[in-house]
Amino acid sequence: MGIMSKILGGEDGRSAGDYVELEAEDFDTQRGTAAMQVHIAELGDQTDVIEIKDAVYDGDFVIADITRHSTSDGTTEHLIDELRQVTKEVDGDIVRKGDDQLIIAPTGVSIARTKLNEQP
Repeated sequence: MGIMSKILGGEDGRSAGDYVELEAEDFDTQRGTAAMQVHIAELGDQTDVIEIKDAVYDGDFVIADITRHSTSDGTTEHLIDELRQVTKEVDGDIVRKGDDQLIIAPTGVSIARTKLNEQP
């Protein structure tokens, strides 16, 4: 199951129709520019790694779908190792969520290893 189906639902009985589209004009967005953006990406090949690296170097947060590759694929591990190196360089963080997602955080952001509703 890909990242968007997890976000939009599927197994728990929710569907995309259960969500309401929000229009930016409905909100006061005059607070200035955001310090960080959250990007959704697919990690398929070296080109995708370059775009993800650029986003992290720019201080942005990336959630990457890695379902294009099998979990035993050496290419995937090589690409993930490159992203680990980037997070080390910028003092960020990276975690692998299941077999299908990477969460990559920029400088100064750490990713909790437990869910909010789990007891440590």
